[in-house]
Amino acid sequence: MSNTVALSIENLRFAYQGKLALDDVSFTINASDFTFLLGPNGAGKSTLFALITRLYDCREGKIALNGFDIKQQTRKALATLGIVFQQTTLDVDLTVQQNLHYHAALYGMSRKLAKSRIQEELERLAMFERRSEKVAKLNGGHKRRVEIARALLHKPSILLLDEPTVGLDVQSRVAIVEYIHYLTAHEQLAVLWASHLLDEIYSTDQVLVMHKGKIKAKGHREQIVAMTKTKDINTAFAQLTQGELS
Repeated sequence: MSNTVALSIENLRFAYQGKLALDDVSFTINASDFTFLLGPNGAGKSTLFALITRLYDCREGKIALNGFDIKQQTRKALATLGIVFQQTTLDVDLTVQQNLHYHAALYGMSRKLAKSRIQEELERLAMFERRSEKVAKLNGGHKRRVEIARALLHKPSILLLDEPTVGLDVQSRVAIVEYIHYLTAHEQLAVLWASHLLDEIYSTDQVLVMHKGKIKAKGHREQIVAMTKTKDINTAFAQLTQGELS
């Protein structure tokens, strides 16, 4: 495991119209860390992602991506970030490769480099043979693979995924979880994965449990189970979030 800090969150607070959504949130993610962010609806997960990606402005606290302050060095910070949103953001009327070429152009990649990177990522996700198909023809699992390929085109050092396997069949879920874990282990990619599917957590993963805007627990799966004196991560999660549904 690397000691290089990919994402640093310090004393983050954020409120909507006077209602506190994040309350003094602090944590770090190193290169090669796979971090699960768990929390019921309304816990603050989406707000946190919006602040990291600069969809919202961070007024209290500090966010840094690979040492770049998100407010002071926005462009450099975001250049190191890849993101997969919960809702698809692909253009369904374009082909797989058209979607990816558009993304590559936004990052200033040459056509030649983009073509090479697109082939590399689609091959690794077993989607290269479908590069000329319109996204509208793909099922949910294949669309998600394209979105992951897109997020990785510019070789980010940290990847955010917001409920990436919700609604997918079991085979697609397992394949995507395994692939992202492979990237953390072999390419030092740092991952922050927001989910409520507890069966996707590996014993080696770092887990953050968020509830009502606060980080209620940090640690590996077994550490959180031990801390809460419960029998498994499901029971620990229920205890920490007072039994609220995800």
